[in-house]
Amino acid sequence: MVKDTRLSTKLWAAANWTLIGFFIVNLFGMIAAVVTSSFSTRWLRSWLPDGWTTRWYGAAWSEFQLGDVLTVTFQIVFLVVFLSGLIGVPAAYALARRDFPGKKLIMLLFLLPLLVPPITFGIPLATVLYRTGLAGSMSGVVLANLVPTVPFVILVMIPFIEQIDTKIEAAARVFGANTFKLFIHVLLPLLMPGILAALLLVLVRTIAMFELTFLTAGPTSQTLVVALYYAVFAAGVRAVQSIDAMAVIYMVTTLVWLIIALRFVNPTQIVARAKR
Repeated sequence: MVKDTRLSTKLWAAANWTLIGFFIVNLFGMIAAVVTSSFSTRWLRSWLPDGWTTRWYGAAWSEFQLGDVLTVTFQIVFLVVFLSGLIGVPAAYALARRDFPGKKLIMLLFLLPLLVPPITFGIPLATVLYRTGLAGSMSGVVLANLVPTVPFVILVMIPFIEQIDTKIEAAARVFGANTFKLFIHVLLPLLMPGILAALLLVLVRTIAMFELTFLTAGPTSQTLVVALYYAVFAAGVRAVQSIDAMAVIYMVTTLVWLIIALRFVNPTQIVARAKR
């Protein structure tokens, strides 16, 4: 009986590692194919391209106006990050420190944009923004992206706030600190790791957000991921290598910000609650 249990455990572990290995090989295989294609002169029916070149990156930069697209992308991303922090951090503090009727219902409402697929609420949201004249502009894209990012900041920040002993705040008030000084000199230094973690994850999430941006963006308010979609599926003939070069630029941009985010994120801090 013991041998059968050990054998089944080993088989289960082997199956898990096989699936993980299969996923990793496929993932890196796709990435390698895109990167290789972006540097190839011609690549047909062979393991390696006929030659190598970097001219497709210049072609993609000029053809798809990546300078303007990246500028718009970072403007939208930083506006979303700033407003998410400005709204989400105080809201998280209120929810972490106050008990009031309907608090669980409010928390459930904050969870919905994170649990429901963006396309589900993105279509009616885009309809409302078009009726108000905001869709098609940078303001509409920012507002649409705030719908999932503000709840995300709130849910990430609540554990960080709950880990701060309320006696620290009480002591600061005893020594004459008002609400503004309490936040700037006491809470902000203690919450800085959580704020950086939340905002950097919002930054990465916004760069990668396709559905909401696609539904609300106009010709001058497209982020890089939406521009990449139009480059692939818009009418006309385009070199595959230049599209792959654009995809590599998008991957590198996202990867850089993801690495920065992971530098500040401690997953145990995000999900843990301090014992009182």
